Amino acid sequence: MDRNLALEFVRITEAAALSSSLYMGRGNEKAADQAAVDAMRRAFDSVNIDGIVVIGEGERDEAPMLYIGESVGRKGPDSIAVDIALDPLEGTTICASGGEGAISVIAAAGRGNFLHAPDTYMEKIACGPEAAGVIDIDRSATENIRAVAARLNKPVSHVTVVILDRPRHEKLIAEVREIGARIRLITDGDVSAGVATCWQETGIDLLMGIGGAPEGVITAAAIRCLNGDFQGRLIFRHDDERGRAEKMGIRDLNKTYRLKDLVKGDALFCATGVTDGPLLKGVRTLPRGRVSTHSVVMRSETGTIRHIEAMHDPAKKPK
Repeated sequence: MDRNLALEFVRITEAAALSSSLYMGRGNEKAADQAAVDAMRRAFDSVNIDGIVVIGEGERDEAPMLYIGESVGRKGPDSIAVDIALDPLEGTTICASGGEGAISVIAAAGRGNFLHAPDTYMEKIACGPEAAGVIDIDRSATENIRAVAARLNKPVSHVTVVILDRPRHEKLIAEVREIGARIRLITDGDVSAGVATCWQETGIDLLMGIGGAPEGVITAAAIRCLNGDFQGRLIFRHDDERGRAEKMGIRDLNKTYRLKDLVKGDALFCATGVTDGPLLKGVRTLPRGRVSTHSVVMRSETGTIRHIEAMHDPAKKPK
């Protein structure tokens, strides 16, 4: 992953975040998401890459742009060939409601290095670098929490688990409460939540539960940059999803995916906050029409983490 791509990708996520933030709290999920998609797609045209979207807005017949398989970038003779995993607005509902933790995000890796995950569910477990190696998706929540507590040298009652607030997680939530661990329920945005396990200041130790498979790959790219741990297993709701997975090259439908399976080589992760969250500050409107953004860029090759706070003058942005 060329280090020069880092700042190029920040400009892309900034553009998507700025556009979608105009719809923050206005209750229009579709408009917020479309604004992010349009801005991100335009911004890709200025980047000197030969990119292929492998995690995107859906399959070609479902999404007019940033669809799986779409070619992005200038594609010049010296362009770098990369696979792109993206979500122009991760947390569409969060943005529309003015909630916490919406981001615009891109992950990139060498050609063929991302799992081509179908748009289905994934069972996930993630933790930060201090607990890497002790989690196991095949164990119970109780066993995993105890293992993490022991590795972190703190009581189970001080372990915080982030879980999507969904009916499918009723038993998981009950088990975590029964053992005495803490829970932070979120309405959406499990990419931010997964990455937050790697940052001690967030107070989050574990991510557990079932969320989107594409988001799982993006989360894995970030966690690889942060030396954390992640495991996932695809969950299929019907035969159509199984068939789509097989067409995408997945042979073992019951496989447990680890970081090296989801992200095979070095990766780059870039995100810009849309609304305030555990990782990033959201877009802020300032006097005289100016706007501020907060982004993070990470590279697994060097372990570098850069926080970028930028001031923008929308009147001078290209149309």
